[in-house]
Amino acid sequence: MIRKHVLAAEKIHDDDTTVPVLAPGLGRTVTGRLWANVREDRLFAGPAPPAAAYFYSPDRGAAHPAAHMAGFTGFLQADGYAGFEALYHPARTKLDPIIEVSC
Repeated sequence: MIRKHVLAAEKIHDDDTTVPVLAPGLGRTVTGRLWANVREDRLFAGPAPPAAAYFYSPDRGAAHPAAHMAGFTGFLQADGYAGFEALYHPARTKLDPIIEVSC
């Protein structure tokens, strides 16, 4: 499974982008989010193939990256979005540490 392969990496990159989504019954679109977790170790002589796992959410709430990164430990390169802060929180990092690597 791609998700498992990506989250097994020592370091990943995570970012989100807006995506228009048809709002059922409204006859118009609303803004959703498409999150990408990327694994790419070839530049560092890593043997694993690169991969990307995508996750959708209806908004940019902090619960979404926490949910799709559940079980990941290692280095996370991401932007300064405040929703990632919970991933770096000391209470979480005692069990499964995520180390912030800023863009």
